[in-house]
Amino acid sequence: MTTRTNGTLDPTTGPVLVVGLGNPGDRYAATRHNIGHMVVNELATRNAQRWSTHKAGAAVAEFRLGIGGPKIVLAKPATYMNLSGKPVAALMKFFNIGPENLIVVHDELDVDHDALRLKRGGGEGGHNGLKSISQAIGTRDYLRVRAGIGRPPGSMAPADYVLRPFSATEQQTLALHIDRAADAVESLVERGLTTTQNQFHQKA
Repeated sequence: MTTRTNGTLDPTTGPVLVVGLGNPGDRYAATRHNIGHMVVNELATRNAQRWSTHKAGAAVAEFRLGIGGPKIVLAKPATYMNLSGKPVAALMKFFNIGPENLIVVHDELDVDHDALRLKRGGGEGGHNGLKSISQAIGTRDYLRVRAGIGRPPGSMAPADYVLRPFSATEQQTLALHIDRAADAVESLVERGLTTTQNQFHQKA
C-alpha cells in the first residue's frame, strides 16, 4: 500500500467508513441525487463484495483494500437523504469509527458534472444528507467526496433537478465519472487528502 502523505485518515486505528448518499428504492436509483450510491456500488463491485443488511439501518459491504490493507466498510443508508445521519452514527458506534475515518460521497450542485472536489470539514452547502450527518455525529470534520452534477438549467428548482435522471449527454460520461470518484475514495485511504486533491481536482 502506498504511504499516506498526511494524517487525514488513520486506518491503523480501525476501519474506514465510506458512506454513499442517496434515496432508497428503484424510483430514485438512477437520479443525480443518488450518485453517492453509484460510487459505493462501484467500489463493492471492483472488490467482489455483496451488500448485506445491517441493523443500523443501512446496506453494508466490508473488505480490505489490497493485500493486508486497511479495512473498509461501505454503507448505503436505507433512509431517505435527509435522515442519513442516524444510520451513519449507528454504524460509527458499531464499528468504533471516529469522524477522522469517515468519508461521505455525495452529489454536488456547485461542481460541474464530471468534476470532483474533495475536502475535509466545512459547510454543507444546503445538502440535507450532509446536514443530517453533521448533526447526528456532532461534527462537520469528516471527509467529503463531492461528485459534481452541475447546476440546474434555466429556472428549474434544484430540488427537482437532483431527483431527475442524468441527461442523455451526461450518461455518456457517467460511468467514467463514477469510476474516478471510486478511485478518489481509494486514494484518500491510501495517500491522504492533499495528494488526492492534487490528482483529482481536474476534469477527466
